[in-house]
Amino acid sequence: MSDSLKQDFNPQLIKGYHAHVYYRNDTDWLHAAAIRDAVPALFEVVMGRWRDEPVGPHPLPMYQMAFEVPLFQDFVPWLQSVRGPLSILVHTSTGVSDLMDHSVGAMWLGPSLDLILEFFDRDGKSA
Repeated sequence: MSDSLKQDFNPQLIKGYHAHVYYRNDTDWLHAAAIRDAVPALFEVVMGRWRDEPVGPHPLPMYQMAFEVPLFQDFVPWLQSVRGPLSILVHTSTGVSDLMDHSVGAMWLGPSLDLILEFFDRDGKSA
């Protein structure tokens, strides 16, 4: 690795990932629901509940899917291929810092949203 590269965190800390599927209106909700309905037959994920209002650092309604590291290589490209107009946040789950997971450990499929990172306290945990 180049001496000029600095890692923001140790990738070996990654225990899993979360994917948050956001929706803005009824049309987006229908697309998000179609993804949600298709996932259990294709992938082993832990499905979170619908959040019809913004919650925590998330600026829009959404639902979450938690998945293990080995699933990343198949699940994330699939999500990318079916996301349509939706924004999907994929972030690490390290157990070290929720702030780190939602910032330097985050990537977007589709347009990125401004997360409310102030939700996390200075130690990176939920306030």
